Amino acid sequence: MAHSVVAIANQKGGVGKTTTAINLGAALAMDGHRTILIDLDPQGNASTGLGINVEQRHKTVYDLLAGTDSVTDCSIDTDIPNLSIVPATSDLSSADVDLSQVKDRTRLLKRKLDQAASDSIVLIDCPPALGLLTVNAMVAADAVLVPLQAEFYALEGLSQLLSTVKHVRQGGNPNLRVNGVLLTMSDYRNNLSQQVEADARATLGDLVFTTVIPRNVRVSEAPSFAQPVLLYDPSSKGSAAYRQFAAEFAVRLKLAKEEA
Repeated sequence: MAHSVVAIANQKGGVGKTTTAINLGAALAMDGHRTILIDLDPQGNASTGLGINVEQRHKTVYDLLAGTDSVTDCSIDTDIPNLSIVPATSDLSSADVDLSQVKDRTRLLKRKLDQAASDSIVLIDCPPALGLLTVNAMVAADAVLVPLQAEFYALEGLSQLLSTVKHVRQGGNPNLRVNGVLLTMSDYRNNLSQQVEADARATLGDLVFTTVIPRNVRVSEAPSFAQPVLLYDPSSKGSAAYRQFAAEFAVRLKLAKEEA
């Protein structure tokens, strides 16, 4: 698969962005795709969730954006073959201010990722906000993946995100597209989850992935053991769902590349 950059974004917190970034990255790597995860969230949860302690984060996304370091300089190999991560620390929380006067500040990440390995899939775990960091991710990306929690106000926030995608298309990345919408934390015992899914599919059509990630205790537990659920409990429903999603995601990514 050719070099692809996908921003995982939703300005609403708690919808499964980081969980999706970790488990999608793990599944793609296990399937043999060289995968780089960029932790663009100052909370650094993707880094922690892949077992990268703060003491190991000598070079971070902040160094990547603000300095001369390359993706290779800042990457740390994880316990999963083919999966590396550019970690984050709380230093990143000041990036909006620190980089506000930098020339072409919305293209900082793109310039660095353009130099990354040509055969890699790059996943960017965006912060829960539509600020400079997320705009950097979208300017650098080929596509945006939107995790959407199966809850009452799920679709309301989506319009703001899609508006940002449109703005980035007009302002610096005309080829940016929405890769798809992934329904997360769904509970089919709950009528609301079923209604949200029905509404999402009626409104967004084929943009919504066929795979739905269920609400699953093992998925919730895995980060506290610094592992993706695919390692923590490979036989769980959550693990099976993320493997299925990764296969669907890879097909859609490949087809999009071939059509481009």
